[in-house]
Parts: sequence; structure tokens; C-alpha cells
Amino acid sequence: MPFDESPSPVAPLATSRLWTNGAIGGVAIIIMLALAAARLDAAPWLLAGAGVIGFTTLMGLRGARKVANETSSVAVGASLSAPENAGLLDSVFEALDDPVMIVSGGEADDIAGRRIVLANRAARDVLRIQREGALLVSAMRDPNVLEAVDEALFGGVSRTTDYNAAGARTRHWKAWVRPLPSPDGMTMALLGLRDETDVRRMELMRVDFLANASHELRTPLASLSGFIETLKGHARDDPKARDKFLDIMAAQADRMGRLVADLLSLSRIELNEHIPPSGKVDLPRAASDVVDAISVLSQEKGVTVLLDVEPGDARITGDRDEIVQVIQNLTDNAIKYSLVGGTVDLTVRHALDIEAAAASRVPGATRLSLLTPDREAGARYVVVTVRDYGPGMAREHLPRLTERFYRVEGQKSGERPGTGLGLAIVKHIVNRHRGGMTVESAPGEGSLFNVYFPMATASRSISEPA
Repeated sequence: MPFDESPSPVAPLATSRLWTNGAIGGVAIIIMLALAAARLDAAPWLLAGAGVIGFTTLMGLRGARKVANETSSVAVGASLSAPENAGLLDSVFEALDDPVMIVSGGEADDIAGRRIVLANRAARDVLRIQREGALLVSAMRDPNVLEAVDEALFGGVSRTTDYNAAGARTRHWKAWVRPLPSPDGMTMALLGLRDETDVRRMELMRVDFLANASHELRTPLASLSGFIETLKGHARDDPKARDKFLDIMAAQADRMGRLVADLLSLSRIELNEHIPPSGKVDLPRAASDVVDAISVLSQEKGVTVLLDVEPGDARITGDRDEIVQVIQNLTDNAIKYSLVGGTVDLTVRHALDIEAAAASRVPGATRLSLLTPDREAGARYVVVTVRDYGPGMAREHLPRLTERFYRVEGQKSGERPGTGLGLAIVKHIVNRHRGGMTVESAPGEGSLFNVYFPMATASRSISEPA
């Protein structure tokens, strides 16, 4: 705020000081001129003194007038800058990265009377509300936050509490509330949110990684230890047994390497899951690159991958490496489950609404939605479908497919090596890209995995709160 000088009630005005100084100087000059006329012998000295007094008075008047002008200019400048400062404060309020809101209280026993008087841009983006007049209970339904707001409004108590935003992508916030001075008798409070999602995810990532790594690495480590003891013992001089055990040990070491790589990849994806990607990805080209990359694996298995791409623009907003990983994981699983000489269908369709994107594609199969995105008015989706014609899965396995390390019965024998993390990685990547995922399967009919992403060219207007 600008410094504003308030005039003293007893101090003389600047104009009155000017008149006083001028009058005193004028009277002194008149007296000295009169004395000079009466005493001619001292007239030169008296006239010189009158001149000095006149000059001094003139300089004093000019300095006083300058000070008065500067004071009035400061006052005028302060009065003119008040609206500019109001605009500056509003710009600062809008530019804050953290969501900040001013909440009015209404009646103490009327919960629906808590209204958001003003919300900055960050708050409007997070809570999907307008700038003024939104109901607090509609924007934030967390009882701890509402209680903290009531205590600040009617008790004058500052509080801090946790707030978890609902939606497909959970975000963790620290909500702080401070009471505000109440103009015109209104009860008001300042409500702010501080994003702590990264901190929470880092903690969970560290805990999950240690738990999963210790659980899954125990078996291959035990196998390696047992084979090492055997080779140091009675199998030391048996070349045939030694070669056999070394091949098994190499396979176990390779499995541990893949397991650690998948765990690190999953942890990194989960850490950034709440951050929307910003790049552009051409899905047909990504699918074609995947087919080329897994051609060696498909030839070894004797499986043909058929790529069917609908002509047209099928770009999405996303991270290309992660999108390629989604398609590759799904296609790799389909090849593993296919019989020798079988086929895998990889299809890309675009410009579908959400109902068509998630529609059933295998008659008679059990269909389950593994991930459902937030609905967005007018959004169009690009759909990637991967289908195999292998043994299929019973319906009781479908809800658990995206769990970490979950394997359908029959996989644990080692016939189809894997870490059990592929579909979990797919789900988290699709969730980060605001997409959806479904599965259809039936015993003897194979399985179909369907993932869909919002098109980059679609007009996306958000209609639901995050």
C-alpha cells in the first residue's frame, strides 16, 4: 500500500505559512525603508539590509511553494494509484500457483450458506468452479475441511487439515484456513490448498518398492543360493548337471533384472500419474513401430500380428514412450497367450464417443471396465484394441488383472515368463493420459484388451469436479 500522509489537525496549512512568511518580510522591509528616509546618514546600510531581507523572503517563499507543490503531487499520486494497486493485488491473487479462496459464512447453522466470494485461477482449475458465488459444500465435500472453515469463520481459529480430491486420479492436498477481518459485519475466512501429491507418492513408492522387491526377489534368490551350494558340492565334477544349473541360474538372474526394471518403471509412472502429459502422439505410427519392434518375438512364437488402422488423424496428447509401452505390453501378452500359428489383431480406431469407445466387441464374452475416465462433454477418443485367440480367462480373474504380480492360474509354472507387472503399468499410464481400459474374455475364446484416449483435436470442456 502507498504511504499516505495525514495532515495534523493543529498544523497550519502550507498556503497560510506562505502568507505569514511574506507578510513578515514585507513589514520588515517597510520599516527599514522608513528608517532610511528618516536617517539619511544610515540610509545606505538600511537600504542594503532591506535588500537582504527581501531576497531572503523571496527564496523562502519559493522553497515553501515547492514543498507545498510536492506534497500535493504526492497526495494526488497516491489517490490516483489506489485503483492501480487494486488491479495489481488482483493480478497477484490470480497468479498464485496454489488454489486460494475467500469464503463467506452466512448463518452459523446453515452449511449451505458457505459461499466462495472469490477464487483465483488455480482454485477454479482444480475445483471446476466459477470465480465468484460458488457453494463451498458443492466444491469441497470433505468434512474436515468444512469443519476447519466453520472454526475460522465463527471461532476465529486457524487450522490445517488434509484434503484428498476425488476422481480417477487422487491428489493429496494440505488445506489451511485463516480468519479474515469482517467488513460490514460479514464473517469471512481465507482457504488455501497446498499440493502434497508428490510427497505422498514418494513415500508410497518407497514403501511399495521395498515390499514388492523383497517379496518377489525372495524366490529367485533362494533358487540361486541353492544352485550355488549344489555346484560347490556334489555337482562340482558333473559337467552335465553344472551346465543345466547354470542355465537355470541365468534365467533366474534375467528374471530378477526384468523384475527390478518393471518395478522402477511402475514407480516412476505412479509418481507422475497426476501430471498430465503435454506432447502429441500419432497412435497409428506408434502401433506400427510396436509391430516392427516385436517382430522377432512373434516370429519365434510363430504368431502373426495383424495391424488394422483406420485412415484419418488419430493423434492424442500424451507421452510417446509411455503410449508405446502400453501397446507393446498388451501385444506382448497377446503373443504369449496365442497358440503356435495363431494371430493377434491390433486395431486403431478414432473419433469415437465414450460409449462407442468402451462398447463390447466380442459377442458372448465377459466384459469388465478396468478403468473409467472422467466424462467430458463432446470428447472424442482414439481406441486401440488388442485381441488374441488363446485359451482365454474365466470371469473371476478379470477384476484382478491389473493387480501387481497377479497371474492367471497356469502362468506360475514358468511356461509364460513374466513379472506380473505389465497390466499394472498399462493401467497407470492410461490413467495418466485421462483414458479408459476394458477387457473381454471367455474360456476358449481368447481375450481382448481395449484402451482409449481423448483425441488431441477434440474440444474438451470439463463438466465434473476433479
